[in-house]
Amino acid sequence: MHHMTLAEIARGLADKKFSSVELTQALLARIAQLDPQINSFISRTEDLALSQAKAADQRRANGESGALLGAPIAHKDLFCTQGIRTSCGSKMLDNFKAPYDATVVAKLAAAGAVTLGKTNMDEFAMGSANESSWYGAVKNPWNLEHVPGGSSGGSAAAVAARLLPAATATDTGGSIRQPAAFTNLTGLKPTYGRVSRWGMIAYASSLDQGGPLARTAEDCALMLQGMAGFDPNDSTSIDEPVPDYSVGLNASLQGLRIGVPKEYFSAGLDPRIAELIHNSIKELEKLGAVIKEISLPNMQHAIPAYYVIAPAEASSNLSRFDGVRFGYRCENPENLQDLYTRSRGEGFGSEVQRRIMVGAYALSAGYYDAYYLKAQKIRRLVKNDFMNAFNEVDIILGPTTPNPAWKLGAKSSDPVAAYLEDVYTITANLAGLPGLSMPAGFVDGLPVGVQLLAPYFQEGRLLNVAHQYQLNTDWHTRTPTGF
Repeated sequence: MHHMTLAEIARGLADKKFSSVELTQALLARIAQLDPQINSFISRTEDLALSQAKAADQRRANGESGALLGAPIAHKDLFCTQGIRTSCGSKMLDNFKAPYDATVVAKLAAAGAVTLGKTNMDEFAMGSANESSWYGAVKNPWNLEHVPGGSSGGSAAAVAARLLPAATATDTGGSIRQPAAFTNLTGLKPTYGRVSRWGMIAYASSLDQGGPLARTAEDCALMLQGMAGFDPNDSTSIDEPVPDYSVGLNASLQGLRIGVPKEYFSAGLDPRIAELIHNSIKELEKLGAVIKEISLPNMQHAIPAYYVIAPAEASSNLSRFDGVRFGYRCENPENLQDLYTRSRGEGFGSEVQRRIMVGAYALSAGYYDAYYLKAQKIRRLVKNDFMNAFNEVDIILGPTTPNPAWKLGAKSSDPVAAYLEDVYTITANLAGLPGLSMPAGFVDGLPVGVQLLAPYFQEGRLLNVAHQYQLNTDWHTRTPTGF
């Protein structure tokens, strides 16, 4: 059963080939057996999962139906789950049990999804390798000596290892799409505001967005259907109707205009990945798409702008973790200053401390205009580049990452080298656009992803293109050895 996609599970449950309880028990046993190899879970929720599975089976017996009713999933450990540890991968929140469910958690639970646990992640979602977690690094199922990507590496590794069919994730600068590329999955970052951030512990509020990780575009469509929608609790949530994402999956690609930015194919891109991207373009041309070269001239400024804006927002968001109200508190503080200093110094890891300090510096008197304000102006230029491009094309295609997954520890001593791996993904977050990564082949046995970007609220178009591509290729069906 563990090799079934979410769509196949939905059909199997509807046809009564197995029950949700049977499926849940099988996957919980598989997680207990195999997860020690990859460390993809922080918390397992066996009792909750079995109670939700029994309830789902009863709902089906009463005549209810639904693609997610009885389907097992997991949540990235920054979505608050009532009564369950929500750690954000940090010592700071190791003892925090959320008093409420995040909107995403509540919506998926209402749809009947079964929560198997909370997945590992870079601390406070800050990282591209899932090595900064206080609970230890996550390993890539395709090669246990390599990273799975971050910050949603736990969700990606769990789905790739067939421990479960799909999982929630978040994307601040590529944290859904990059792990999807590194682990041979399909990952979707929706338009900013399409999925509620209420109950999703913040890293950078103007960039964060929740989305799904799964093996196919069809499964991502089912997950997004359950996650998306307006939320009055979230002031950044967009009151825009949610279409049926599954309906448009089989639309023809005839005449679809695909833009390929010339800036994507620079010296920083591994030539073997470039070849796989060109192969993907040829496949889409066979399906009727029309390819056009375009330009995104301000892309070169995106990384420095992002790494000013995101740390600045993080320094503000993480100021609430002070050892006073909740979370980690140092022992025997001498005074209030000592309480703050030691609680934060002991509770936050080095990468989080680094970004807080960078952000606080960028926002400080005398530097705000020179750094933060200038970065926001660049952000607008990046958005304008995309708006101009979408006057000419329907979607934009390119590599998800410049290189395959690197070895564990290879970039630990050089944070900037890791930051540069986000070069193709962060522009979508700066502009608030939807983006998707889908499997496109392998380099040295490690998966490679191709990225698709679309205009605002055109997630359905991305899913349609990815689904048609997956009907004509088999990269997404490959399974890592041993899993």
